[in-house]
Amino acid sequence: MVLDVYEQYFKAKAKIGGVQRRAAVVKLTSDSEAGFIRYTVSVNFFPFRDPEDFCVSCDAIYEKEIYAAKGRRSKKREKEFMASFRDTVDELAAEHKAKVLWDEPLRDARMA
Repeated sequence: MVLDVYEQYFKAKAKIGGVQRRAAVVKLTSDSEAGFIRYTVSVNFFPFRDPEDFCVSCDAIYEKEIYAAKGRRSKKREKEFMASFRDTVDELAAEHKAKVLWDEPLRDARMA
């Protein structure tokens, strides 16, 4: 079962594939199956031309696995992951000369 534990949209700065990206969606995702759990952090940069344009692109998605082991979903573990979440997203973004503008959210966070 794949579950977005945390998801939020922010303004961003990036030029990827020759396209200016002005927003990003960031996620902490859990993926569990048959007693195995995996957590990933991801950032997806997209053009964002107006407040109704949340068409997320599929060519600027960057992901990092931060945990994989036998077990199940843990709220305590997720809290620990969220403590370093922004740093992990910033590392992913920096690898592609991009930046998430954390002080400029476009939507409220969604938590599971």
